[in-house]
Amino acid sequence: MRNKYLLFFISFILTNNLVFSQNSSEKKPLTSILLGLEKSYDIKFSYSDNDVKNIFIQQPKKDISIENLLSFLNKETFLQFKTLDNRYVTVSFLNKYISVCGTVLDANSLEPLFLTSVKVNGYKLGTTTNNNGNFKLKNVPANATLTISFISFKTKIITAKELFSSNCKEVFLEEETEELSEIIMPKFLTAGLHKNTDGSTVLDTEKFGILPGLIEPDILKTIKILPGIESINESISNINVRGGTNDQNLMLWDGIKMYHSGHFFGLISAYNPYLTKKISVTKNGTSSAFSDGVSSTIKMETSNEITNKLSGGGGFNLLSADAFVQVPIKKNLEAHISARRSFTDVINTPTYKNYFSRSFQDNSISSSTINNADSKFYFYDYSFKVLYDVSYNHTIRANFIHIKNNLDYQEKYTTNTTTIEENSTLKQENLGANINWHANWDAKFSTNLSFFFSDYRINSTDYNKDSDQYQTQFNNVLETEVKLNSKYEISDVLHFTNGLVLNEIGIKNTTTVNAPTYSKTDKNVLLKSAFYTEIEYHKKNTYARFGVRANYFDQFSKFVVEPRINIRQQLNTELSVKLEGELKNQTTAQKIDFEDNFLGIEKRRWILSDDENTPIIKSKQASFGAAYSKNKLYVDITGFYKKANGITAVNQGFYNNTQAINSIGNYKVKGVEFLVNKQTEKISTWLSYTYAKNDYTFDIFNPTTFSNSLDITHSLSAAFNYNFTEFFKISFGGVLRSGKPYTTPIDGNETIKSGNRTIVNYNNPNQEKLDNFFRLDLSGSYNFDFSDVIKSTIRLGFTNLTDKENIIDSYYIVDETSKNNVNRINNYSLPFTPNLSFRVNF
Repeated sequence: MRNKYLLFFISFILTNNLVFSQNSSEKKPLTSILLGLEKSYDIKFSYSDNDVKNIFIQQPKKDISIENLLSFLNKETFLQFKTLDNRYVTVSFLNKYISVCGTVLDANSLEPLFLTSVKVNGYKLGTTTNNNGNFKLKNVPANATLTISFISFKTKIITAKELFSSNCKEVFLEEETEELSEIIMPKFLTAGLHKNTDGSTVLDTEKFGILPGLIEPDILKTIKILPGIESINESISNINVRGGTNDQNLMLWDGIKMYHSGHFFGLISAYNPYLTKKISVTKNGTSSAFSDGVSSTIKMETSNEITNKLSGGGGFNLLSADAFVQVPIKKNLEAHISARRSFTDVINTPTYKNYFSRSFQDNSISSSTINNADSKFYFYDYSFKVLYDVSYNHTIRANFIHIKNNLDYQEKYTTNTTTIEENSTLKQENLGANINWHANWDAKFSTNLSFFFSDYRINSTDYNKDSDQYQTQFNNVLETEVKLNSKYEISDVLHFTNGLVLNEIGIKNTTTVNAPTYSKTDKNVLLKSAFYTEIEYHKKNTYARFGVRANYFDQFSKFVVEPRINIRQQLNTELSVKLEGELKNQTTAQKIDFEDNFLGIEKRRWILSDDENTPIIKSKQASFGAAYSKNKLYVDITGFYKKANGITAVNQGFYNNTQAINSIGNYKVKGVEFLVNKQTEKISTWLSYTYAKNDYTFDIFNPTTFSNSLDITHSLSAAFNYNFTEFFKISFGGVLRSGKPYTTPIDGNETIKSGNRTIVNYNNPNQEKLDNFFRLDLSGSYNFDFSDVIKSTIRLGFTNLTDKENIIDSYYIVDETSKNNVNRINNYSLPFTPNLSFRVNF
């Protein structure tokens, strides 16, 4: 019994000693410690509450001298304790500026959070974490606080004093479960596609998964899978967003407005997807920072961060080869370079032959028998970007891009036993450059100053031996712009943006013919300026952006004011609603001139508004929708209405008797977009449907209101993605949509005389529709690694698996040998076409 009491007593003593030792080592607020020391030592500390708050230290030992006590306090804090006399002690900063560091981790997985934002509140200091989640800042005011934030995680505010340590403190961020993150759909349809809170869709090419028929993350082909986005003729140069024409899409590449979008006359994108990291598509509710593009805004952005790592890659498909590299020059200086060139002028692959036939089926000799044709066609594009971090708060980015298509076409054909030779050339290119200076003046206020120029040219020549006629066409667009944007963060949830824009655009069109002698040159220049402002609110379940843009056109002495609105409200964890609206304008359009066309490849030439015959195009659009998301099931339905005024008949590509008469009109489109997407660990399947009714109104036509040439009433697409393993994936899908409207000749009176010419006598416009369009596509992808550093991907794609002859356009030409003196010309989509790509990245 005595031994039991002894053991209990020893245990009690050890436990109390352990508790005492734990309590003695526990850090306490400095303010409470100083109060206790004042009583124990009968002294008085003189200090500012702000200087000592949020400082925690261990309790000093008892019964030490006043000198040792002050030495201990000086050592444990970055404050200076100094005696004035035997009773008073002053407390002040030993160093006004300190160095801080930390490691940011996911509170659940303990994984480091790369590129976490670290801002010193109220000062011009900030940085981001590296791959290991580490950050370090020098010369931080000792009394400052830091905001640490990462997308989809709760923001944390921490004092600089807490991060003042020789051992960098670990900072844990918790996932945000209540508030909406910037990205509300981290995986949308396929890997690399995201849905943003503001309604825009973003393609991250680095994380791109797989889509039916695609062997690469082709930028403009990919966005065609989204509801409301069509291509009336399968061409990415003719993307139609909610019933708008292709020239009503604002294309921005790293802030440069681009006027050329496709290689191979629109069958593939002109932008290398492997250096273009992110693409966002906005159909409505656009930020007031952007003008032009009354149908959509398509922003393409290259990597904007200095990685300090050498990386790159390269590959080829059955049309071209490309390579890109990111080269660190200094710690704060890096260069990104990409280049791509076709080998179609050297090797004729099956893919090239199909693309070539598809491009040249609608040309000036489409009804002739070709005996011999020799063509040299190639395209290339290259770009480079310089990234320079002047300091933590000032960065400079400069980039350049050059895109070119080149065709030399020599052809011999026989008509009525006569051999005729034609020599044609076509050169189409777009150069662009941009320089950008971003400055963080303090934790809340930043500015962005940018300048760009864009130079687009199409230069064509055609020699017809039969008529001994030589014809040239030249179209040139030169645009420059200076833009100053400022952003003020009123709070973590409320941002205020203002901007000023100065823009000049000039367009020149020249046509010459030698027999008979004819020459015509049109050149117009327009100077415009704009001021915009918007406020953005994002907290918990609510996102709202309200903006207005005031545009002034110098030549016309005209103001155009455009309000914008974008609201999203999360009703509960599964259901949200959205409201979007905007007014927009644009001053450029593409003229489609059939009478002055000789190759049939590039009918479109850019023209500039003169506010009379070619007015400023103005649009108004509103949309309302709801989205449901639960258990990886996503359902979205959106109704929309859009009206565009100021369009001209010469821009619409009419095949009728009034195609050469200029008339100003409008189009109205209303419809519903529906999308359902279900995902599992290995499967992603989706179905989208768009219903739209799209009508023109032109006073010169009879009837005045009729179907738009881009009226696709019903459009249905579906796809199935399956990941057999982490490395092997397939995608299968199809498209079924209504045929486009077209115009037929008057039955029994198919041709009429116009002066000395016989022309087709067309009926009322767009009264007939082509047969439904149907296509099935398949693609597969396999990833494998040569080493831990070198990774490879091989992809195989098949377009139009059933080899269906889809008519995508139809018109009539005079043919006196036919029964009715006219001959119908049909344009067909791509036949069954395989393609293959192989890539290596490091």
